Amino acid sequence: MIETPSLVDQYCHGVLRTELGLGTFEAHLSRTEGPPAPGTTLFDTQTGFAVRRWCPPLLGLEPHCTPARYLARRRELGVLDSARRLLRGSGITTYLVDTGLPGDLTEPGELASAGAAEAHEIVRLELLAEQVADTSGTVESFLANLAESVHAAAANAVAFTSVAGVRHGLALAPEPPGPGEVRGAAGRWLAGRGVGGELSDPVLLRHLLWSAVASGRPLQLHAGLGAPGLRIDRTDPVLLTDFVRATAGLGTDLVLLHGYPYHRHAAHLAGVFPHVYADCGAALVRTGARAATVLAEILELAPFGKILFSSGAQGLPELHVVAARLFREALGRVLGTWVAEGAWSLSDAQRVAGMLASGNARRVYGLERP
Repeated sequence: MIETPSLVDQYCHGVLRTELGLGTFEAHLSRTEGPPAPGTTLFDTQTGFAVRRWCPPLLGLEPHCTPARYLARRRELGVLDSARRLLRGSGITTYLVDTGLPGDLTEPGELASAGAAEAHEIVRLELLAEQVADTSGTVESFLANLAESVHAAAANAVAFTSVAGVRHGLALAPEPPGPGEVRGAAGRWLAGRGVGGELSDPVLLRHLLWSAVASGRPLQLHAGLGAPGLRIDRTDPVLLTDFVRATAGLGTDLVLLHGYPYHRHAAHLAGVFPHVYADCGAALVRTGARAATVLAEILELAPFGKILFSSGAQGLPELHVVAARLFREALGRVLGTWVAEGAWSLSDAQRVAGMLASGNARRVYGLERP
């Protein structure tokens, strides 16, 4: 039996504070550009089936109950009690929370309280720049205020995260842009954005990435499947190879988030470069009953000290539960098989399981041991 009593969720978001009907709940199960196929629901996915397997028992229901029955019980308990039961049943003891999404989502402190866990903030670079732009009148003040804000954020957050792959794609020029290039790009963006406009300029995205690298805090980079409408060929982590090489030896760790369906590429980069780490969480949530296969593929390529668990959960506490349960099940199945076959000793399997579940994240993010 492979034990993982403590999980560090190294990348997630808060959960919704509002009650959800069937349609709105489904919309958070799978981010698509439109409705499901006629006569089906978005519960008819690997993620949906995993929710029905693992979450009902935490709310006092039988596994695999119907979506209607599950959501009725959820409403009966109320959003706060449901979230508390689900989060505390996940086995996650530490949450690293990206606070850069809009919507009525819990803050890190609220998530910690609901889950009887610890929580730390991850700062999203693009949102930070957009907030600075909203209060800066000139290019010079924007750039000065941005530098100050990145420095201040690094003093309190455990990491920075970037959605440059979502906003533009990961095929960015690897070197830091020059001061004149940054000023020109900032001037064009500020002149055309209006209040609240999103940052997608490739020069400013590179400037943000290199500002984060200079801070010394770990930098998380989104790769693979993401927002609806995203061209996933632009988010293949292999496109980061030159940037990864350019940042080697500077003292900042890079964490490749999500990765799927390019999880092998992320694992390869983690195997080649000492400062690169691969996330294995969200890939398991998407693949459900096939999670063990995906985890085994990551373990083929990445050193065991370079793989981190996360849920990638957003909005639904069910996604925290599913990520944690699928990770434990997949880890137990893969490592347990290797132990049974005599390829690994039980003590080695247990040690590696602890590394993936929490040890690696605690080392990378400088978290205290529980």
